[in-house]
Amino acid sequence: MAPSAQAPGDAAHTALLPPVCILAGGLGTRLGGRVRDTPKPLLEVAGEPFLAHQLRLLAGYGAREVVVCVGYLGEQIRDTIGPERFGLQIAYSFDSPDLDGTLGAVRRAAHLLGERFLVLYGDTYLRIDYVEVARAWQASGLPAMMTVLRNEGRWDTSNAVFGDGRVLRYDKRSPDPDMHWIDYGLGGLTTAALSAVDARERDLAGLYSLLAQRGQLCGYEATERFYEIGTPSGLGETDAFLRGLSGRG
Repeated sequence: MAPSAQAPGDAAHTALLPPVCILAGGLGTRLGGRVRDTPKPLLEVAGEPFLAHQLRLLAGYGAREVVVCVGYLGEQIRDTIGPERFGLQIAYSFDSPDLDGTLGAVRRAAHLLGERFLVLYGDTYLRIDYVEVARAWQASGLPAMMTVLRNEGRWDTSNAVFGDGRVLRYDKRSPDPDMHWIDYGLGGLTTAALSAVDARERDLAGLYSLLAQRGQLCGYEATERFYEIGTPSGLGETDAFLRGLSGRG
């Protein structure tokens, strides 16, 4: 059965997720003037800040703790969203003034996240069973996890090779024609996995790539397309999709 586009019902509330790290510090340069005074996570989508849609979805799947990694206009995000939404306890981790990169942001927030946590890109709305993803990762015994979608170049450049429950190769920087899968936007890390790469590595993609080479990156197949707000066209599609959900609610 395909994952639901909406959060599940009461049964999911009994299955807590590990803490969730949301990477929300990017500049959003592809969105031009829309983010001049408003950080990307606070852009209005279907009548409310996009981050609110993500938080509501996570709460529906049993999340209780979220750490939002912020950078550009981060104080605005903290002041708008606050320390609690939808029953979630929300902490904020601020990048250094020169910005930390995705992996640097996770490292900076690690003391708030515990030994095992999920990582979610702050511009994606994912139709996937977060609880099942967390269970599959736990059962794998591996230190890290990446959700992947059979992409074939449809949504963006394919960047992964997936098979037998593992991401066998991942290269966001220089993908090759043998890569038919794409990073779906939800991952998982242990604090021990953070030390696998040199401390100078700032990009989460570099860590995932090395872990894949070592056979240490669990893969979980997503079956529904992702929605994102990183581009004007993606923002429009996501707005229309979420308005459709609210119309059925």
